[in-house]
Amino acid sequence: MDRDDHTRADPQRLKAMRKRADAKLLAMDGLLPELDENALVYRPLEGEADDLVYLGLKDGAPIFAALTEKGDTRPAYEQRPTRALIMRLGARDLAIYAGARSLVDWHARHRFCANCGQPTTLAKGGWQRNCDGSTGCGASHFPRTDPVAIMLVEHNGHLLLGRGAGFPEGAYSALAGFIEPGENIEEAVARETLEEAGVRVQDVTYIASQPWPFPSNLMIGCHAFALDRDIVLDKTELEDARWFSQSEVEEAMARGRGSTSFFAPPPEAIAHTLLAWWLDIKG
Repeated sequence: MDRDDHTRADPQRLKAMRKRADAKLLAMDGLLPELDENALVYRPLEGEADDLVYLGLKDGAPIFAALTEKGDTRPAYEQRPTRALIMRLGARDLAIYAGARSLVDWHARHRFCANCGQPTTLAKGGWQRNCDGSTGCGASHFPRTDPVAIMLVEHNGHLLLGRGAGFPEGAYSALAGFIEPGENIEEAVARETLEEAGVRVQDVTYIASQPWPFPSNLMIGCHAFALDRDIVLDKTELEDARWFSQSEVEEAMARGRGSTSFFAPPPEAIAHTLLAWWLDIKG
């Protein structure tokens, strides 16, 4: 997907894109994608609607998404049916949908200026909202991405995994938390691990990242080594946290719901990718 930023910033060019015969609209029911088998559905773009987000060029054709009246602030674990639906998509379609969902959701929840409370209007092809300078303060607002540190913490061949109150019974995953203002990734990993499990860490390294459109997070996957294995659990953050051996992680990843150790995160989650990476380097 070519995000085509130059077109976003050029009103005349953007208008011409809408009029192209090959312009398409990503079919969505609110925030849910319409699927044909396991693929996204696109329809010909018709009319001169203003409430469209320009997603960019897909195989040279301009792609748009329509705004919706209602966003969704529920955490990801409360949206399992939605996650099950979109996991039928291939990697490319999933990436396109994730971007569209995050943008459409952001517009639905940011119709008023956070500075003065006046209505805002869509700008820059949907990648910006502006407060009217004649009735309001004239501030510009942009889609946000919230960075989240998610980490595998290791000590002598064991991994520290936890479970939140909303997790399915038996499920454990990597610890995670939002990166706070003025904090780098390494500091966030150390702080979150200490706050949630009372474990101090060192030697934080970056592994991989994943956009997570519930509503608009960037999961930054890391690995760290613990200084000890003494857990002091923060019950407001986690329901439980435990150390798991390599053999237990191997069983959980291999047997899925048939595992006797714990239930691993689903394949669509970066925590699953991190566990697979860890097992791979362990050999």
